[in-house]
Amino acid sequence: MPKVGITDTILRDAHQSQAATRMRLDEMLPACEYLDKAGYFSLECWGGATFDACLRFLNEDPWDRLRQFRKALPNTKLQMLLRGQNILGYKHYADDTVEYFVKKSIDNGIDIIRIFDALNDLRNMEVAVKATKQYGGIAEIAMSYTMSPVHTEEYFVNLAKQIEEMGADIVCIKDMANLLLPYPAYSLVKKLKESVKVPIVLHTHNTTGTGAMTLLKAVEAGVDVIDTALSPLGGGTAQPVTEAMVATLAGTEYDTGIDLELLTQAAETFKPAVERLKKEGWRDTEMVMAVDVNTLRYQVPGGMLSNLIGQLKQAGKIDKFEEVLAEVPRVREDFGYPPLVTPTSQIVGTQAVMNIITGERYKMVPNESKALLRGEYGRLPAPVNKAIQKQILGDEPVITGRPADDIAPQLEGFRKDIAEFVQQDEDVLSYASFPQVAKKFFETRQAKQLQADPTSYNKENGTMVI
Repeated sequence: MPKVGITDTILRDAHQSQAATRMRLDEMLPACEYLDKAGYFSLECWGGATFDACLRFLNEDPWDRLRQFRKALPNTKLQMLLRGQNILGYKHYADDTVEYFVKKSIDNGIDIIRIFDALNDLRNMEVAVKATKQYGGIAEIAMSYTMSPVHTEEYFVNLAKQIEEMGADIVCIKDMANLLLPYPAYSLVKKLKESVKVPIVLHTHNTTGTGAMTLLKAVEAGVDVIDTALSPLGGGTAQPVTEAMVATLAGTEYDTGIDLELLTQAAETFKPAVERLKKEGWRDTEMVMAVDVNTLRYQVPGGMLSNLIGQLKQAGKIDKFEEVLAEVPRVREDFGYPPLVTPTSQIVGTQAVMNIITGERYKMVPNESKALLRGEYGRLPAPVNKAIQKQILGDEPVITGRPADDIAPQLEGFRKDIAEFVQQDEDVLSYASFPQVAKKFFETRQAKQLQADPTSYNKENGTMVI
């Protein structure tokens, strides 16, 4: 048994981080025979933005993608990323939808579900965790890592203890902005290993240029698994490079046991895809490989940074960029120090832009800011600025319970909405996740099938004959 396991993200987060999730299934399958033999702890291949990108841009059925990965990778654990009660979207779903999504993910081939919540509100992960365990999956619960007066080392150690009590099989430190520096990583992992019995995983990026050093110090502290990305899409805004970490640890007490020759062969198969992504403008090498120290200064992740620039350019106020960056931490403090990860990064960023371009703080307040302060996303890590909350919400009541408790069951309603298009049970979940995008995908799929075989339509009940 290797001392340190590796989860490779080449099939999901690496191309989500570097190429807007635009890699196609046919570009990934040729690598699978090498990846499957390499000796990984797991391969992250699904969830996150892949689901949306499949339906919206690639005309692929995400469920079919998962089934094909399962077939091509029979010896390796497959992993996905799930946003707790948000599933793969940006709003809370009813418990029946969350449970069914987890069940179908496992039925179609997922072994490990990494479950996180933007606010680290464990109530928003309860249903997903229970369902994962119920249907035979491995529940990996992630702590969204950030820094603030409340997000201390002690905070994360206590959170990990609660996560273990919830029934987690694995605890993950999810450092989405590469804020966790090498020595704090060593200290945190050391404390976690002393405090919980379940394995510890570290996920980071290389946005600030410290990712590989952070992983190495975590390994020395006893971390069980690290996330890396194969070299064609490794480094920069993605995870540190797999081959470099494997070579660094080879022959030491932390040897991963992974075959470097197989990694080289796998990497070779991705080169045509990377060339296409560059040519089509999805992967700007200068942008995705640049080290961005502003992330450390303002704790603004790379994706959030580009959103801020886009919003300011649109408003003709790019000269206000430094002011907006300085406003982000102030808004974050007013809003109870949410970690800056989807969707809270967008909410805080947009509010900071509005505060600066209007010249008056909280003169314009988007609905998402109101929802965050109203408790619709869950419990904020620290008390909010009461004066700002009063200014924005007036006398509106604040939700103190679990937000999903107020959402009625949804599955049957979704089924009725798309009865004429359903060709597999999973279609209802595609529709639940992205209604307009999925419906368009179903219509295109149906039109293609009718073109190929006009007898495939049942005139009596208005459904396809499969």
